[in-house]
Amino acid sequence: MILKDRFETLCLNFSENKILVEKFWIEIENNYSTKSRYYHNLPHLENMFEEIDAVRDQIEKFENISFSIFYHDMIYDASSKLNEEKSADVAKERLESLGVNNDKIQNIYEQILATRSHKRSENEDTNFLLDADLSILGKSDEAYLEYTKQIRKEYSIYPDLLYKPGRKKVLKHFLELENIFKTEYFRGKYEIQARENIKSELKNL
Repeated sequence: MILKDRFETLCLNFSENKILVEKFWIEIENNYSTKSRYYHNLPHLENMFEEIDAVRDQIEKFENISFSIFYHDMIYDASSKLNEEKSADVAKERLESLGVNNDKIQNIYEQILATRSHKRSENEDTNFLLDADLSILGKSDEAYLEYTKQIRKEYSIYPDLLYKPGRKKVLKHFLELENIFKTEYFRGKYEIQARENIKSELKNL
């Protein structure tokens, strides 16, 4: 299902206001399509949904995780450390307008915030979200290389002198984790390749 159709179908479960739903979709499309986004864009959302669809039967609240995917990178500024908070705030406002109940909104809000630290959650749905978000780490050599180029472009405001040490710190953090992926499904699918990809990138930095 294409992203627009998926979003509209999701929203219409809560609101019959098609004009409002269209407005919110255009906002998502525009935000994820800005020129500064080389990786955190609509194809990233498409990949996450592809990954999540494969484990749909293991996800307790699929509507929630779907909203979390759509909004988790709604605000993305490479120079800011508040992207997740701002994205979660936007999600909260939009979902309130759609009539989504407070419990669902709180769960979605917390899931979006969890994408900041990517720490294992007591909520297994959140772990699936986090793993889908990081699934690029375990893709093919070619796909991973393209990802690293896209990330570098997003952080082009920083010279290598600043970018490389920061990137190395992030990558070493992943390698120090007992498991990069938090769910059994994603560990089996991507853990080994992810570690190989990260080690390869570290060598080339």
